[in-house]
Amino acid sequence: MASLNRVILIGNLTRDPELRYTPSGANVANFGIAVNRRWTNKQGERVEGVDFFNIVCWGKLAELVSQNITKGTPVAIDGRLQYRAWETGEGQKRSTIEIVAENVQFLGRVSSQSGNDDFEPNIESEVAVNEDINLDEDIPF
Repeated sequence: MASLNRVILIGNLTRDPELRYTPSGANVANFGIAVNRRWTNKQGERVEGVDFFNIVCWGKLAELVSQNITKGTPVAIDGRLQYRAWETGEGQKRSTIEIVAENVQFLGRVSSQSGNDDFEPNIESEVAVNEDINLDEDIPF
C-alpha cells in the first residue's frame, strides 16, 4: 500500500522562532505561519480567510531559522504532518498536529543577528537539513 505525508505551505511568520534544546542537546525551533486563502461562496462573493499552522524545525535548520527570520517574514515550508500526544503534569491528555519542516525557503528580507537587515536571498536560496533525530527521546516538552 502506498503512502505519502507531504505538506507545502507559503505564508508569513506569526511569531519569532523560539529556539530550544532537548536534554540530549538537539536544536529545536518552533514558530507559526499564517496562510491566506480566497474562495467564492455560494452567492458568488469573493471571501478571504486565513489558516494558522505550527511549524517545528530540528538540528541545523532550527538554528538557521532562529537566526535569520522573524515575525512577518514570508517563507515557503516543505515538510510533513506529525501527530503528537502527551500527558501534562496534572494528568490531562493533550495532542497536536504540527508540520515538521524539512526545507525552509526564505522569500523576503531576512533579518540577522549581525544587524545586516539588507540581505535579501533570491528565490533559489534554500535551507535544507535532513538529520537523523530520535523524536521519542528528543521532544523537549
